Amino acid sequence: MQRQQRLTAIIEREDEGFVALCPELDIASQGSSIEDARANLVEALTLFFESASSSEVDRRFHNEVFVTQIEVPVG
Repeated sequence: MQRQQRLTAIIEREDEGFVALCPELDIASQGSSIEDARANLVEALTLFFESASSSEVDRRFHNEVFVTQIEVPVG
């Protein structure tokens, strides 16, 4: 039985599509909609976990990722 890993997906509009990033592993994908970008990121992560060695997963994995908003002066 496969275990599930909960990861972060940050999705933002870029030009005519969307880019999805998983900051824990620094893996990204894209799609024409938010749903496509998310699904493509899931596929990219699945392929990574299927093909990467455990040492590569350990090396790339950042287990403490914090997503927040900040304010900075502009102009």
